[in-house]
Amino acid sequence: MQRLTRLDGLRGVLAVYVMLGHAMPVTDLPAWASAPFAHGEAAVDLFFALSGLVIISSLGHYSCRFWPFMWARARRLLPVYFVVLAGAIAIGGIALPALPWLSPAARLMLGAGLPQDPVWHILAHLTLTQGLIPQGLLPFCYITLLGPAWSLSTEWQFYVLIALVLPNLPGGNRLFSFAMGILAVGVLYRLLAPHLPPAWQFSRAFLPDAAPYFALGLAAALWLRGGGCGLLMLCAGVTAGLGFASPVQGRAIIPLLWLLALLVQTQPRFPLLGAILDSRLAQYLGAVSYPLYLLNEPVQRALILLVGRFGGGNAALFTWTWLPLALAMPVLIAILLHHGLEKPLMWITADRRGPESQARLGPLADSSRNPAL
Repeated sequence: MQRLTRLDGLRGVLAVYVMLGHAMPVTDLPAWASAPFAHGEAAVDLFFALSGLVIISSLGHYSCRFWPFMWARARRLLPVYFVVLAGAIAIGGIALPALPWLSPAARLMLGAGLPQDPVWHILAHLTLTQGLIPQGLLPFCYITLLGPAWSLSTEWQFYVLIALVLPNLPGGNRLFSFAMGILAVGVLYRLLAPHLPPAWQFSRAFLPDAAPYFALGLAAALWLRGGGCGLLMLCAGVTAGLGFASPVQGRAIIPLLWLLALLVQTQPRFPLLGAILDSRLAQYLGAVSYPLYLLNEPVQRALILLVGRFGGGNAALFTWTWLPLALAMPVLIAILLHHGLEKPLMWITADRRGPESQARLGPLADSSRNPAL
């Protein structure tokens, strides 16, 4: 088993970047200070590529058996998710104090409280089906209760799809076929989505929207095994082209960043970037990245309720009181959740080679090594 340490560090850097992207629009800092962190949604696409790469090892460990694999995923992810979701719902109905400097985008991100029919939204979040519900049926349900959970719904759809389809594909190189298929699904969806009736428009949490990025991760898995270079370049080119046509800022550059991350992982020519991703700080942030990603937004919202009570009328006072807390408290609570809940459960679902959450490259598409894939 080869430990992909620098991709572990990348996961930590991405989680911190998303946290900064949630925090900056709430402050009174100038636009030039906030602008570099305005691509949080695109950064999540890198998470999807990482997931496409890493999940193959977990699936291979369970010999592509659907229920053992999905049960392991549930034990690994859902306890932390349910704890954070409960906290988000508890504070979601409390009205925020007036912060006159907030932009419309920031107000939209923070939300206007719980939806009018919370039961259906709660059920969608509990079952992680919020990404499968059209906008006309339950508007904005993918972000109404716990904003970052939209990507977990996307991930869950991917787990179900790959565990059901991959073992049943014909031929020897099933992973190659699956990667090509999911890339084609992503392209087809991007072509058809603008023509769907408004009631049948889907959110970003719908798997086909993120399919090209999962394909990037799958192609990287093949490349790291010594093959699939053509597939990796094809996925990168197609995904970059789709990114230029996407309304999400920064999507076009994600394939280039992913290729750079793979080169930093495999080549000794990037000593500075390699040292940053190999640092103890980046590695530890990578270890706590899952709870940090999920909880940073509701924790920051709770801090707005607290700090806004006495500093809400003064933009500078609020910013310099709230911002340090908004960056430190999510990390602290993520550490507590990681060691108190996530890490013990991680050992339950881990094989003897190490925790699943680490970026590792296990037996992949070489049918001589793993006929199931």
